[in-house]
Amino acid sequence: MRSYLYTIMLTAGLAAMLPKTANASVNQPLMTTAADDTKVTMTVAQSTVVVEGAMGYTLEVVSITGRPVMKVKIESPSQRIDLNIPKGCYILKIDKVVRKVSIS
Repeated sequence: MRSYLYTIMLTAGLAAMLPKTANASVNQPLMTTAADDTKVTMTVAQSTVVVEGAMGYTLEVVSITGRPVMKVKIESPSQRIDLNIPKGCYILKIDKVVRKVSIS
């Protein structure tokens, strides 16, 4: 029981430190600068992610509990990726760019 409570408190603390959630139904671009000063843009719409400016990097999708869900190599300057994953909150990571999103 004690370890269960510790896990919940740790997860809540980590979630509080993550950037704001982007609602997947809003289709709002999430832009940030990667380590080499290129603009990386992730646009989430329902269960599709459009990644721009991340050619050569890998998109990692991780569940909110920390379980790796999928990895996709970005092979073009603008790539559309269909996420065949259940509804829920996930963490998208490209290089040092990390975003928390809600897939609906």
